[in-house]
Amino acid sequence: MELGRRERKKQQTRQAISDVATELFLERGFDAVTVAEVARAADVAVQTVFNHFPAKEDLFFDEQGWWTGPAQAVREAPAEADPVDVLETQYLQGTRERLKVGHLATWKQFVRTIEGSPALLARRRLTADELERSLTAALDERAPNHLRNRLTAALYAAAQKVLEERLMAVLPDDASPAELDQAQRELERAVAEVFAVLRSGLG
Repeated sequence: MELGRRERKKQQTRQAISDVATELFLERGFDAVTVAEVARAADVAVQTVFNHFPAKEDLFFDEQGWWTGPAQAVREAPAEADPVDVLETQYLQGTRERLKVGHLATWKQFVRTIEGSPALLARRRLTADELERSLTAALDERAPNHLRNRLTAALYAAAQKVLEERLMAVLPDDASPAELDQAQRELERAVAEVFAVLRSGLG
């Protein structure tokens, strides 16, 4: 019981630091905000921040689902499932969850913050590479065809980039709830089109 409370407190502290950091980064830009400023705003010690987030970039890329999720979805899928179908479903679920929790409303600001920071761009390239490696490994576990699996992972990573660009194009700045819903519908149409192309390329 005590351990459970301690763990909950730890998670609450971590989330509070992450929320404060995200707000500061989106408002002022990643490179303009120091870890010390995040600590002050969250009312914790600098070492507490580093206990939860080993590097400053981890404060921004706190959500790992976008790059660990695909491999996990493939590993958890039934053996008879088409991996591309699994990846499409996983991607759609992620976008719908983003709309549900309110992250879609700040998506353009989030992407622009990345684009304005060499450190975040470098970290994103590393995590994109890790996505491809982990997804290839998960696909290899299902069927030992490394070249095809490597191509599938690379195409999936490319599909993510194309869909992100599409979302940036259809999502208005300061979108209203109705505009967010419309952008989500536009994105889902693009998802269907992009994954159809991905299937045809692998067929």
